[in-house]
Amino acid sequence: MPFARQGLPTLPLPVDAEPARVREVTPTARAYDTFSRTVTVLWRRARYRHRVSDIRTLAARADTSAICDVDRSVRVMSPELRCRSTGKVMCGPAVTVRVRDDFLGVLQAVVAAAPGDVVVVDGGGRSTALAGELFARAALAKGLAGLVVDGGYRDLGYVAGCALPVYSRLVTPMAGTTQRPAVLNEPVTCGGVPVRPGDLVIADGDGIVVLDPDGAAACLSAAAALKETEARVAARLAEGAGLDECVNLAEHVARLEAGEPSRLTFTVSDR
Repeated sequence: MPFARQGLPTLPLPVDAEPARVREVTPTARAYDTFSRTVTVLWRRARYRHRVSDIRTLAARADTSAICDVDRSVRVMSPELRCRSTGKVMCGPAVTVRVRDDFLGVLQAVVAAAPGDVVVVDGGGRSTALAGELFARAALAKGLAGLVVDGGYRDLGYVAGCALPVYSRLVTPMAGTTQRPAVLNEPVTCGGVPVRPGDLVIADGDGIVVLDPDGAAACLSAAAALKETEARVAARLAEGAGLDECVNLAEHVARLEAGEPSRLTFTVSDR
């Protein structure tokens, strides 16, 4: 991990409405901003931390496809974010960080994250490696739930066999710099969707979804119930039944052809 590698241009400081005046971010202001964000995240996380084990139990009975079926408004990250490790399934609250071509903030996030957390990195989708083997090893040792990097990842010689779920948009050997401290736990964009600190991040072989923690239990309960219904359909199919015997196909088509609203639903019983 090339902590000493430099050479990329630094980013300009943010500017105010007056183009000629540059806003100075004092150390005191930065420290206060970091403190206030941390308190907000801890408070939000504390509201449902006691339910995390129950939520993980529900998530284990569902999957991302079922979640999308029961909630069409769920946030789904771009399919360009692909799993780079052997471990694909993850579920945990997000620790967020925004970086651009500099991975110091990712290091800060991995160090700050608690066991069970998912580090979500808004890297702008750029082709710079923002993490690699040592980050995955550190996250695995800490018991983190996974890493999601909207940018580059590297060291697949180790990562490809790692049990920790590691998702990234790109694979590239060129790492960024380590010159820009980041602000952790602010709203970011990852995989094309907004992610707030403390949001529930769930991933498997089909992709990555993001849930609001307040509605996660209800969504996952519905998804788990759908999986149970699908299991009964699979059993009927194994017995020789056709798909038309497991859904309201004829009725659904007839209503649509008559210009009436309709939904395709399963018709198998729970017995």
